Amino acid sequence: VKKYTSSIENLARRAAKPDSAPRSINPLVDLYNAVSMINGVPIGGEDLDRYAGPARLVLAAGNEEFTTRANGEPATEHPDAGEPVWVDGRGVTCRRWNWRQTIRTAIADDTTRVGFIIDSLDAPDHTGAQAAASQLVALLPGSIVRQLDRPE
Repeated sequence: VKKYTSSIENLARRAAKPDSAPRSINPLVDLYNAVSMINGVPIGGEDLDRYAGPARLVLAAGNEEFTTRANGEPATEHPDAGEPVWVDGRGVTCRRWNWRQTIRTAIADDTTRVGFIIDSLDAPDHTGAQAAASQLVALLPGSIVRQLDRPE
């Protein structure tokens, strides 16, 4: 049984149900969510001006704070011990691969520099991830796009 699902699995499940389709956040997030679904790969978008250092994929200890929203209000959660999380120099930025993002690094209407994390558990030449990255680069001005490489 798969314990953690990715953003693409959640988007696809919600899109299949008319009453639970993903709501619009802003045009940039809507765009990368669409590219994610078209290519079948999880994509996370990060406001680089709110990021502290490089992105790293690690397993959570379980005591890290994760600030998100619950019912529209800020809420603090803690990832499960052993849960795959993306972190920067200040803490957890996204839980369960690219599934749930922190408020701190979320893309907002005033975001000017964006980094995308495209999760691919297959070899680095994963065609879906490559196609998604190429589409994003083609659809967005190069001045706001920067790909964050997976940690080695």
